[in-house]
Amino acid sequence: MDKAKEKVQRFRAREQRILDAALELLLEHGEEKVTVEQIAERVDIGKGTIYKHFISKTEIYMRLLMDYEKSLTERLKTAVAAAEQGDITAPARAYFESRMADPSKDRLFQRLEEKIIALNLAPEMIQELHAIRNSNASALNRVFERRMEQGVLKKVPAYFYYSTYWALVQGAVELYHSRSFADVIEDREGLMEFIMDVGVHIGDVSGRRSQDEGRPGGESAGPSFG
Repeated sequence: MDKAKEKVQRFRAREQRILDAALELLLEHGEEKVTVEQIAERVDIGKGTIYKHFISKTEIYMRLLMDYEKSLTERLKTAVAAAEQGDITAPARAYFESRMADPSKDRLFQRLEEKIIALNLAPEMIQELHAIRNSNASALNRVFERRMEQGVLKKVPAYFYYSTYWALVQGAVELYHSRSFADVIEDREGLMEFIMDVGVHIGDVSGRRSQDEGRPGGESAGPSFG
């Protein structure tokens, strides 16, 4: 490997360490208490080195948000391809599993985005983030439309499904952290799985689910996408 390529790789690796450290600190202390100095200390580099990669703390946060959304994009691409091959639950599972795998991180990113938008700190990056998200929504909407044409899903505007997915995740994440429900919820992980299962079956009119549940032992041949 020549020195130029090696230098680029080291630069990118250090940039990823900065992002990883920022996320760790945000989850530990919250966005109001994290400083660039703390991030630099966690990575064991000078504060000035941070600014060789990012112009501000806001840019670090926006990179975390965009990388999170891009990871969902990659999972949805694979899932939509799987749906075309017959795994019709794949897109729904990809969406819910991606966003509900770590409720603390998802909730953090919700707060970060809302604050950055409210303060108008990075309008161009927010626009880019929303373009990625809109692309993900369009990919899911095309799947919903095909399923409605096939009579598998109840016919409503496709965005009803995507909006319901979003609302379910938002509500689930808040419920996961709710102090009001702390004494009621004995199994938070089980509850998250149940909510995810509800999301996967939203709008299902194929009759498969009820038929499967009626089998001896409650065995299922697999859920239908919805």
